[in-house]
Amino acid sequence: MAWVYILKGSSGRHYIGSTVDLDARFAQHLRGHTATTKRLGGTLKIVAKKEVPTLFEARKIERLLKLKKNPELAIYHLRN
Repeated sequence: MAWVYILKGSSGRHYIGSTVDLDARFAQHLRGHTATTKRLGGTLKIVAKKEVPTLFEARKIERLLKLKKNPELAIYHLRN
């Protein structure tokens, strides 16, 4: 199984990602191991997540959500 997820930081910005281990990946984000999430601010939270059968499918959904260029619309699509 794999996950597609959306983070929101204290700066109000969003990050869309995919992984096979959501807990471990979120811990990496919290420790600042990913340069792209450092710009989100000090406090991060998962605002949407969806479990899918394969990492390939998760990456496909991630790319589609990033094309939307609208985090709120991406969150809506991930939740529904």
